[in-house]
Amino acid sequence: MAQSSKFVHLIINGKSAQIPEVREAVAALREKGHALDVRVTWEGGDGMRMVREAADQGVSRIVAGGGDGTVSEVVAGLMAVEAARRPTLGILPLGSANDFAHGVGLPLEPQPALELALSGGGHAVDVARLGDDCFINMATGGFGAEITTSTPVALKRLLGGGAYSLMGMLKAWRYQPYQGVLSWPEGELTTPLFLLAIGNGRQAGGGQCLAPAAKLDDGLLDVLVVRHFSSLHDMRQLLSEIERLPEDGEFVRTIRTSRLSFRSDARFPLNLDGEPRHLEHFEVSLEPRAIMLAMPDTSELLNASPRP
Repeated sequence: MAQSSKFVHLIINGKSAQIPEVREAVAALREKGHALDVRVTWEGGDGMRMVREAADQGVSRIVAGGGDGTVSEVVAGLMAVEAARRPTLGILPLGSANDFAHGVGLPLEPQPALELALSGGGHAVDVARLGDDCFINMATGGFGAEITTSTPVALKRLLGGGAYSLMGMLKAWRYQPYQGVLSWPEGELTTPLFLLAIGNGRQAGGGQCLAPAAKLDDGLLDVLVVRHFSSLHDMRQLLSEIERLPEDGEFVRTIRTSRLSFRSDARFPLNLDGEPRHLEHFEVSLEPRAIMLAMPDTSELLNASPRP
């Protein structure tokens, strides 16, 4: 592990700042000699502002304390700073799902997580851009984005085999597929969409691995397209394909690309690292190896070696 940075800011979600285990972890790391200043967010935009202030002060490492949304806001703040001045990012997972932390292999207990965030070696990782937004883990769209916003267990039922429950839900909601056109440098696809997942990381929706081959430092997006289905028989075929993730199945298609665009005649629900959007068209691109992330050297999401 690398030596502790001299100047470190912990930017923590206000909902988590009073958790006893977090306060104990901060005290313990300070006792070990870490110079750790705590900044608490109160409302949207605070995280980005605090990142900018930290960079202006020459802070060498920032720790994002919170869930996937907090991490995403801090990443957006880092991306708004010129590359040469971006602090290394550490993560203290404090959300309900912590999909990104799980995928990376970060500790989930506050003290070991904070220790790694402060002292772990930095790895250069990609960051995805969608218009003015950034995300480091995953964007999910379509019916999946709607249910992960309100009822995460429904997505688990889809991918875990609760077919009858999901079919009943679709009928009750009078579900209609989202017509869309996907374009990428190597191809184009027009299809009625049930679920779209665009991964830099691997999992979303509280533990669903939607992009098992994704790496954070390969310069590629791992895209999962699930086409509309209309019967229980179709769903059984879909679930079978989800297990195999074919390049081009009857209902499931996987794409690896550096850039993806989407257009539709209707507003398409999209969830960026836990933050909801509704867009008729968008383009996602990657900025390769854009930030340094403190993470285990053995993480399955890495191809490359850490920077010295």
